[in-house]
Amino acid sequence: MSHSTPAGCTVRPATPADVEGARGVMLDTFYKEFGYGYVPEWHRDVVDIRGTYLDDPRHLLLVAVHDGEVVATTGVRSHGPAHPPHPRWLTERYPSGSTAQLVRVYVRPEYRRLGLARALVGAACDFVADTPGYEQIYLHTNVHVEGAEAFWRGLAKEVWDARTTGEHGPGVATVHFEIPF
Repeated sequence: MSHSTPAGCTVRPATPADVEGARGVMLDTFYKEFGYGYVPEWHRDVVDIRGTYLDDPRHLLLVAVHDGEVVATTGVRSHGPAHPPHPRWLTERYPSGSTAQLVRVYVRPEYRRLGLARALVGAACDFVADTPGYEQIYLHTNVHVEGAEAFWRGLAKEVWDARTTGEHGPGVATVHFEIPF
């Protein structure tokens, strides 16, 4: 499952040696891109990357590596969206266990627009297709991040635009998507 990309990076499953670099990409995204930093209720997996992604055969953390440095991440977890903050109907549509949720699709700004996110998401979808028990692929994104909405609209179908609800608080514009499986 190793893919070369136009960026001269390698996309592959994370190893224990990648944990700190992956955590750095994630935390930088929370603080520098999202502006709200680390939120314990939302980001437990970032503290326990090894337990969440590396030790669970139905979960996966993919990384893009350039010159030995992790420059992008994408995770797969077998948990649907949580209620709250998401509405109950959404959690019922995407139940934990049969739902593969794409998470932490983050690319360092200087590596964007090189095909890394597309390569990571493609590898994540391949993993989901090869993992028994998954019936759907779900994700949500903050469309305030430059390029995020256009990227996901090119790969996935919108399930619900939650921008007017403020489900994640001020400054977070959430749209929920499903990737055809």
